[in-house]
Amino acid sequence: MGVIQRIKKPTTRKGKKVLLSKEPKAIEGPKQCIFLQARNPSEQARNVLKDMYNLKKPDAAYLSRKNDFVPFEDASVVEKLCYKKEAALFGISSHSKKRPHNIILGRTFNYNILDMIELGADKFKAMSEFHNMKVLAGTKPCLLFNGPAWDLNQDLKRLKSLFTDFFYREKVETIRLQGLEHVLSFTSTQDGTIYVRSYRILLKKSGQRTPRIELEEIGPSIDFKLRRTKLASDDLYKEACKVPRELKPLPKKNISTDAFGTKMGRVHMGRQDINRLQTRKMKGLKKSAEEKKQMLLKKKMAKKEAKKTPPVN
Repeated sequence: MGVIQRIKKPTTRKGKKVLLSKEPKAIEGPKQCIFLQARNPSEQARNVLKDMYNLKKPDAAYLSRKNDFVPFEDASVVEKLCYKKEAALFGISSHSKKRPHNIILGRTFNYNILDMIELGADKFKAMSEFHNMKVLAGTKPCLLFNGPAWDLNQDLKRLKSLFTDFFYREKVETIRLQGLEHVLSFTSTQDGTIYVRSYRILLKKSGQRTPRIELEEIGPSIDFKLRRTKLASDDLYKEACKVPRELKPLPKKNISTDAFGTKMGRVHMGRQDINRLQTRKMKGLKKSAEEKKQMLLKKKMAKKEAKKTPPVN
């Protein structure tokens, strides 16, 4: 990858626009993905990759040409194709006697391999075998990860992050109930099997404001088996997940959150004089004529007593 990463100076306006589009951005859009064939892919492995491509569309490209390479031994072909297609994710299908119906999923950072995980498709039921209505292409799915192994196993934890990258799409600020149409379920078991299921959400009448939810399987249905992994080091992974400084939220002074999630605020006020405090004027607080006369008499009496008292030497 040394030749690819050399410094290039644009000679035309179009070339400058292309180079600027390849530079890192503070706010990135949906990650692009390429699906390609490695050495001797089987029919089942190709169909698995095609269905994953259908789920990822339109942010994906399917390359039908076969490539004679082994990704875990030489990943230069994948890096060159990712650079050419400006893709950060890739999926590869292959087949051998030792590893039948092989699927390799991975991602790149700075056009170099970051993570690469090998899965075996033991059982597969294509999307075309489910004769029902499908969801529209480009619909943002809900991702469900079932089982405690996703947080306990380091390989599964990285695979969970990889699946999230694959189907994340654009960032959504608000969610509309009618916009929830597609669910992708990933269930991990103790024996290392990963069940991938795809459902369409049906909103039924419930007699209340909240509708009754039903799930209809639309495919594909895949039973993956975790095989080999090639994960990035902790330092490289931390660098890849680094958030730009301009996107980090600025800390707000005198605002904190307790253990229950309640926001607490501290207000600083100056010293107040209650005697000079302005209150609301109303008729009920006005003094009557008799009260005013008594106040005047008290003031006169106080002045007379002050005159009678001799001065102290």
